[in-house]
Amino acid sequence: MSAVWGTSRPGGTRGRLRPVWEEEPSRTGLAAKGTVLALACAAVLFPLWIVVVTSLSSVKTITAAGGLVVVPRGITFVAYEELLGGGQVTRAALVSLGITTVGTLFSMTVSVLCAYGLSRSGSLLHRPLLIVLLATMFFGAGLIPTYLLVQGLGLTDTYLSLILPSAVNVFNILVLRSFFMSVAPELIDSARIDGAGDLRILWKIVMPLSRAVLAVIALFYAVGYWSAWFNASIYLSDQDMMPLQNVMMQLVLKQERPTGLAQAINTGHLSPLSIQMAVMVLALLPVAVLSPFVQRHFKKGMLTGAVKG
Repeated sequence: MSAVWGTSRPGGTRGRLRPVWEEEPSRTGLAAKGTVLALACAAVLFPLWIVVVTSLSSVKTITAAGGLVVVPRGITFVAYEELLGGGQVTRAALVSLGITTVGTLFSMTVSVLCAYGLSRSGSLLHRPLLIVLLATMFFGAGLIPTYLLVQGLGLTDTYLSLILPSAVNVFNILVLRSFFMSVAPELIDSARIDGAGDLRILWKIVMPLSRAVLAVIALFYAVGYWSAWFNASIYLSDQDMMPLQNVMMQLVLKQERPTGLAQAINTGHLSPLSIQMAVMVLALLPVAVLSPFVQRHFKKGMLTGAVKG
């Protein structure tokens, strides 16, 4: 029993026991935790370091290393200059950026309106609509009916096929609904007394108080649109309409050469490996840049939206 429980609490009554995991950590324990954390960070960052360094390496450096480069020698931005100078990769990056921007705005608009309506207990068909939404989390039509529906609506080979099939996430709506239900009813009642309608209350009162959860849900939608590749692979046949993730798959997995860069690769001016790594960096960059700005809202937004209502 003494191996599991401590002797007493600091400043507490003698004889009151507490679990070992509540004891103050020793210096050895702190050192061990720091070592484990450092190793975990190294395991995550080391592959990213290799990708970035290889994308910035010259053909000579990559050839000398026999492939992926760990130690940088002679940094060059030729791969990025060629990729962003026009051509297939530049066009795909613009397509992904447009799809992410438009899709996130559309998804957030629909999700916020739906969540706010479901958060008001007296709204029209409140409970049946909530049950229908919950049912979609457990039962789905499947890939073939979804494809036939998109084809029947004439959305194939259009950018709408990359937005509408995945525009709404029920989990995100439920998180927003729980957060909206936590807004003090007195604020909403006072706004109604002053003559404000539902849309004005949502825009002026509820949304400013929900910045944390809105930032988190917007990040979820944005990352989903930016990283999506499956919808484009089955709904698009025009190569010029492909987003960046699909082009990256063609370059990395299928070893294809991007349009406009074949001559530079054949002449030895560029390495195919540096091009592949540069495309991967471009695909990771927006998420890596945006995540720190949303991180401070993440814990508050998710926990508050999860435990309320």
